[in-house]
Amino acid sequence: MRRSTIILLLLFLVAAGAYYFLNNRKQAETLDVLITPESTSEISFLFDAKDGVPTSIRIESKTGEVVEVARNAENAWALILPFEASADQGLAEAAASQVTTMLVQDRIPNIDLEIVGLASPEYVLTIKFTSAVERKAEIGVITPSEGGYYVRNEAGEIFIVGRDSLDALLSMLTNPPYLETPTPLPSTPEPVSVETATPKP
Repeated sequence: MRRSTIILLLLFLVAAGAYYFLNNRKQAETLDVLITPESTSEISFLFDAKDGVPTSIRIESKTGEVVEVARNAENAWALILPFEASADQGLAEAAASQVTTMLVQDRIPNIDLEIVGLASPEYVLTIKFTSAVERKAEIGVITPSEGGYYVRNEAGEIFIVGRDSLDALLSMLTNPPYLETPTPLPSTPEPVSVETATPKP
C-alpha cells in the first residue's frame, strides 16, 4: 500500500511538472509576440519623390536672413540671394540631395505650436521641383532629445525631421554656396609725377 502511494505521488508530480512547463511556454510565446510586434510603420520623407528633384531652394530665417539658389537656363546652379553670383555646383547639388532625404522620424498629432516653435517658425523652407510644384515647410525648434526639428508642412501636419539633413541646409544661411573667385592681384600703382620746384632768383 505504501509503495503504490509513492508511485501515485511520483506520477502526480510528473504530470504537474509537465502541465507547468507547457503552460509557461505558451505564456512566454504570447509575451514574445506582444513585445516584438510585426512592424507596420513605413519610411517616409518630408518631400515626396514624385515631385521630382529640386530646381530652387530658398531658406528664410526668423531674424531676416535669406539664401536662395536656383538652376539657371543652362541648368547650372546659381546664387540668387543674398546676392547674385555663380554657385559652387558641388555644394548646391549636395543641398539639393539633402532636400530629398529628409527622413520623418515621427508624426505629432496634437501639440501646442508655441511650445515647438511653429507659432512663429524659426525658418521657412521653400522648394521648387522639376514637376513645377512648389512646396513649403515651416521649421520650429530642436526636439528635447536634440535629434530632430519640429516641422509643419503645407497641410498643417507636424513631424519630427532628422536634424542632420536640416542642419546641412540651414548652414547655407551663414555659408552661401557661392563660387569663390581668385583674389585679384594688386595693381601696380602708376608713377606719380613730381614737379621740380624752380628756385627763385
